[in-house]
Amino acid sequence: MNWFSRLSQGLKKTTDSIGAVFTQRRLDKATLEEFEDTLILADMGAATAASITAELAKGRLDKDLGEDEIRQVLADAIAVRLAPYAQPLPLEADTCRIVLVVGVNGNGKTTTIGKMAHRYRREGKKVMLVAADTFRAAAVEQLQRWAERADVPFVRGAVNADPASVAYAGVEKALAEQADIVFIDTAGRLHTKENLMAELAKILKVIRKLVPDAPHHVLQVLDATTGQNALAQVKAFREVAGVTGLVVTKLDGTAKAGIVVALAEQFKLPIHAIGVGEGAEDLQPFNAEDFARALAGLV
Repeated sequence: MNWFSRLSQGLKKTTDSIGAVFTQRRLDKATLEEFEDTLILADMGAATAASITAELAKGRLDKDLGEDEIRQVLADAIAVRLAPYAQPLPLEADTCRIVLVVGVNGNGKTTTIGKMAHRYRREGKKVMLVAADTFRAAAVEQLQRWAERADVPFVRGAVNADPASVAYAGVEKALAEQADIVFIDTAGRLHTKENLMAELAKILKVIRKLVPDAPHHVLQVLDATTGQNALAQVKAFREVAGVTGLVVTKLDGTAKAGIVVALAEQFKLPIHAIGVGEGAEDLQPFNAEDFARALAGLV
């Protein structure tokens, strides 16, 4: 199965929830209201839903439309909104790129790092992984398995070691070994826990002793199934850690994949990758047109 097929299958829950409206051929006011409500329920946000609905209505009100035409209008409207933010992680540089990965517990940070390491290693990059989540042995072991799978170096500390010291040691080793990319995994933390957010700020301070402009990227991993709560998470992590880009996972587990549109519209941050499954190939660079077509149910 190619990526577009996997993406379409992964977004099926959202596509099906929106697609019920497409069975009504006449685009009257009642149908438009239902269409707008459906987009809101898919977590696109009220303003975006209203805007897309207005685009659909323009010149088409009270006309009979084919299902494919409605789907195409939806896909075009979503693609235009997402295109400016569909950006690959910029890693082309002469120096080691330090990537700090943050997020809430259970959002898929460790798995995302492993998948990205797998991808960049296959592209010929020299990648290193650092386990700065020192309080969960399972997270360290999981990241180590991904490092072994991707055949990349791995840095860990003692159980309950200071996360900042592990991050420092990892960056130090990455610089010494001239790695192209070092991914630093951090403990999952609720954005409402001030002490954990302060710990994240300490990691930033410590690695800047080695590389003043580090980290070069701060990726926030978001679980699409959390819906609108993802917006609050980005707001909090952006204030503390200076989030520079997003990765959205578990889109196959939700009927609210419209949250990707809401994130782009609200924060104007790059969306580097999306995930629709557990396999290494189920996390891919974000492509606005592919996502829009898959969400609208176009083949």
